[in-house]
Amino acid sequence: MMKGGFAVSLGVALVALGMGVHAASAQAPALPPPSVCGQFQPLSADTQQKASLAQVAMKARADRKQICALLNTFVIAESKLIKFLVDNKTWCGVPDQVVTVSQANHEKSMKFRDLACNDNGPKPKVPTLSDAIRTPSVDSATNTKTGRGTFDTLTGNPLGK
Repeated sequence: MMKGGFAVSLGVALVALGMGVHAASAQAPALPPPSVCGQFQPLSADTQQKASLAQVAMKARADRKQICALLNTFVIAESKLIKFLVDNKTWCGVPDQVVTVSQANHEKSMKFRDLACNDNGPKPKVPTLSDAIRTPSVDSATNTKTGRGTFDTLTGNPLGK
């Protein structure tokens, strides 16, 4: 199971995206970047925040429903970010490789979300009465008493021999 892998891949993509936007603005210093490209930073920060919230909830072993809800909000934010990148690729100078990596990471995030939100996964074992009382499952010489007990006969404890 992936533990926080989506946040790491998202971080790599966001760093690459940030470089792509800065590189595009560095190539054409005479022209100011369009106001559309300024929307990248808030979208990126929102996606990063939602990824970190989901990662913190997983580390804290939160309830499955809560993790599922956080992953759903993260995947939605990530899809908005990718849509922005695809729509404004030429205006903001986003490299094709960044879009490809972001889309691949989004696919991984959706698969991870589907696994986390799937109710058919392994469920915790329901405790039995033996678990609650902490009784030994099998009698042996180490967990039976010598002397006057259930397993004592005239010649001693047969389990102890």
